[in-house]
Amino acid sequence: MHLLLGIITIIYVWIRKDYVRWRQFLPTMQYIAIGNLTYNFLCTRYLLWQLRPDFLTNHSTTELIYTFITFPGTALMFLVRYPFQGSLRRRGLYIGFWIAVYAVIELILVMRGNIIYSYGWNLGWSVAFDAVMFMMLALHHKRPLLAYVLSIPITVGLLWLFDVPVGVPIEYR
Repeated sequence: MHLLLGIITIIYVWIRKDYVRWRQFLPTMQYIAIGNLTYNFLCTRYLLWQLRPDFLTNHSTTELIYTFITFPGTALMFLVRYPFQGSLRRRGLYIGFWIAVYAVIELILVMRGNIIYSYGWNLGWSVAFDAVMFMMLALHHKRPLLAYVLSIPITVGLLWLFDVPVGVPIEYR
């Protein structure tokens, strides 16, 4: 399913011709990739959510598919049509649509056993995380430095809330 999502992302980016504007949104595509890499580094051996590999991939390949295809591709699709000049209501509805898309996909993945939650994480936390993530993607496109600055307390807060043992060497977690 993870590999299929990567392929579907590529197809949608191609069909919608979003790839034409990739240079405009590249920094934000890199921001989401860096975020996923950071999660995997900080939470090594203490994953709050774990992607169970597909039949053709292992854990590392699955994470690489999300880091370099699925997440940047969906960030591109999100940003290309984001109503930057729209009303707060319109922007909220647009973000809500993308939260719903991510939530439905994740629910399917959870029901199929492709995502396993641990240490108190659940679908509700994922939906809340997605809400923050999509707002941060829009913010990053307009004010990248502010997005990076705000990412620090958000990350620290999540690490604290879920008691991620970042002070313990990885091999002892």
